[in-house]
Amino acid sequence: MTSTDATTSMFERIGGRATIDALVDRFYDRMDRLPEAKVIRAMHADDLGLIRDVLKRYLTEWTGGPRLYTPEKGHPRLRQRHFGFAIGDAERDAWMLCMRGAMEETITDGAARAELDKAISGLADWMRNRQ
Repeated sequence: MTSTDATTSMFERIGGRATIDALVDRFYDRMDRLPEAKVIRAMHADDLGLIRDVLKRYLTEWTGGPRLYTPEKGHPRLRQRHFGFAIGDAERDAWMLCMRGAMEETITDGAARAELDKAISGLADWMRNRQ
């Protein structure tokens, strides 16, 4: 990694807010239409508008962009917020299927996409709360 890369946030590397917005929209579009995502789609409200906005704000901050999530929501406490949902391997895999497809559609920098995939995969693994 060059010195420029070391100081450039993932948010900037992937294209900023426009890319985060497109990523989240493609993610939820996939969740709505892929049969493999039916198990996780059922965990969400019929209207995905609010959760799209929350994920956009979370990912913006998580990737090093402006603090849009914590001033309103506080610490993410992701596992705690999701504990009411049974998340095992199948749910993690469905979530990652949607997210990987969305990343492929929206993030043109292959190295940044691979790094983000690794980080998001770790997060998805950590979210499992069922065998």
